[in-house]
Amino acid sequence: MAANLSVPELIALDVIASCATSNGLFASAPPDGYTMVFSRDAMITLLGAFSYRHPLVDQQFEKSLVTLGLHQAPSGQIPNAVDLFDPKRKKEVSFATIDSTLWWLIGLKTYCHARKKTAFFKRFSKQVENAFHWLLCQDTGEDGMPEQHPTSDWQDAFPHKYGHTINTQALYFHALNLYGRKKQAQQVSDAVNGKLRPDWSLWDDELGYYRPWRWKSHDQFHETENWFDTTGNLLAILFDLASPRQAELILSYIEQHHINAPFPIRVIFPAITPRTHAWQDYYKSSAAGKPFHYLNGGIWPFVGGLYVTALVKLRRFAEAERELHLLEKSNLLNPNQPFPEWIHPYTQETFGVQQAWSAGTYLLAKKSVETKKPLF
Repeated sequence: MAANLSVPELIALDVIASCATSNGLFASAPPDGYTMVFSRDAMITLLGAFSYRHPLVDQQFEKSLVTLGLHQAPSGQIPNAVDLFDPKRKKEVSFATIDSTLWWLIGLKTYCHARKKTAFFKRFSKQVENAFHWLLCQDTGEDGMPEQHPTSDWQDAFPHKYGHTINTQALYFHALNLYGRKKQAQQVSDAVNGKLRPDWSLWDDELGYYRPWRWKSHDQFHETENWFDTTGNLLAILFDLASPRQAELILSYIEQHHINAPFPIRVIFPAITPRTHAWQDYYKSSAAGKPFHYLNGGIWPFVGGLYVTALVKLRRFAEAERELHLLEKSNLLNPNQPFPEWIHPYTQETFGVQQAWSAGTYLLAKKSVETKKPLF
């Protein structure tokens, strides 16, 4: 297989191999990386690399699913991270997220269905039911959509969003569909797309994209923001929560506002500053406290891989090839420290090295462009 792969593909697979352990996939490579098994990082990476049919990917899929499943909370919640394996770190199993449970469910079903792992899947039947029950308990509004607290998804330090978020609803919609819970999935779609009540809708025709989050309305006052959540909108495209028309509007918005420049892709737009309505003072203690740093308008290559795949899904093949080239370049800006966590869009300084999900979604984008199919 190696003889047919490009140098960037081989480097990406090497990065994933450097994150592989007997307990599952670390988020980034030792000794200086995130030496713990994160649910979202592991699942996104392995789903991204899945089409390569590499034995290591399948092995790490099973080990990661087992490790995360073994540490499921009595409530049914899947851990954010299992941090028990690095002797230099305090041993901890952390929770306080909503997307970790969703990514675990998506990863388990996708892997087992594609690889025909019926017996392996049945091992988790009780855990699956408990996970869905926990998600149902997050629906405090009894409207079919789970709610979340601030900083309780992959954007775990910034920005402030709560209630119904597009990132979570897209993941929930996909998980429900994968497990054959079509009626519940349709309820999510109808609510998010404004077919049930206007004050439940995350889609905004005037903006041309999904709002990042929304909660209660108080006459003329509304708990919501309108900055662009790149990841949530791309997941809505990839998981068919967005209609073809909505998907085209979202991708056009990205291009018109150069959110994909100089590399794919900035994770929010515009950056949030102390002068904007969305600012919270606690941002000062985060790396995102400065515009264009970290989650505050920084470029995250793992989301760039989702962007390229979304372009393929909309059959924008020429654009997808162009963006794939830029994604490849961004992941190798520093050849000695490939596949960074994030990049400053103006200085092009890279931060973090050998990030598994940056490698995984690069492979996803590469294979999707080659096959002209969105392999996610």
